[in-house]
Amino acid sequence: MKEYEEKLKRFMFDNKISGEHLSFSKSCHSVEEAANAVKTSSDNFVKSICLISSRGLIVAIVKGENRVSTTSVGKVLGIERPRIATPEEILDLTGYLCGGTPSFGYSAIFLIDEEVMKKETAYMGGGSPNSLVKISTSELVRANSGKFVKIRK
Repeated sequence: MKEYEEKLKRFMFDNKISGEHLSFSKSCHSVEEAANAVKTSSDNFVKSICLISSRGLIVAIVKGENRVSTTSVGKVLGIERPRIATPEEILDLTGYLCGGTPSFGYSAIFLIDEEVMKKETAYMGGGSPNSLVKISTSELVRANSGKFVKIRK
């Protein structure tokens, strides 16, 4: 798992992305586990939901307690409703493991729910199920060139 974390750290360094990479001995796969690891509220987390469509990989970024509306994603992009990617597809298309997929660092259409931008800073997957990235939401947008839309249920 360290190889995925190192890959993300390298991407952040090479692209001058300002953020803090955090590694833990315990899993941060769920929002609850991650909040316990950094001793903060689950309200401070975002998750990257990987979707597959005719346009390729779509990453829907929502606050940790929210769910993605695949119907809304399809409408926003003017395509048929995308489906959730399998763990194998996530690894193949992002280069990162399911459960630790960062919200930047690979080629995809990035959609950021408007609620995410109400936070100044957020935690997200850090490349493996045992790591996180703490980053400002403005830096997140710079890192992935995401589009702001309402995509939560």
